[in-house]
Amino acid sequence: MSDTMNITMTINGEAITRDVPVRLNLVDFIRTEAGLTGSHVGCEHGVCGACTIEVDGQAVRGCLMLAVQADGASVTTIEGFGDRAAGLREAFSNRNALQCGYCTPGMLASALEYIEAGGTADRAAIREHISGNYCRCTGYQAIVEAIADVIEGGRA
Repeated sequence: MSDTMNITMTINGEAITRDVPVRLNLVDFIRTEAGLTGSHVGCEHGVCGACTIEVDGQAVRGCLMLAVQADGASVTTIEGFGDRAAGLREAFSNRNALQCGYCTPGMLASALEYIEAGGTADRAAIREHISGNYCRCTGYQAIVEAIADVIEGGRA
């Protein structure tokens, strides 16, 4: 069996084909092979949420998924959210819900998933949904309020 595999996936609307080591995780592939460094690598155990991205429309931890598992998939990173997350980006800025910024891409991906699934502005429900994303700077309240602002304002 080969230690590498040729894969093709679409990242933020662009097809990318590479021969990759079979044990390379998806977030490292995105950062090194696609040159998209917005998704961060934190704990590498799926606990912190810094590497949260979308694969075929589902939020996943990019450190827990191998690049070869995304062969044929459509991947969206923070760089590809574009207008879908414009309201969230604005609300995060207005509420000072980002400080060092390390957790922000993963936090935005999780928040977008929550909003697009019809999540309510209930602060406890928002906290529950983002509980898999660590933030050491904001204390979460500003993040929760930013997400609630977007839901109450009717725009992501």
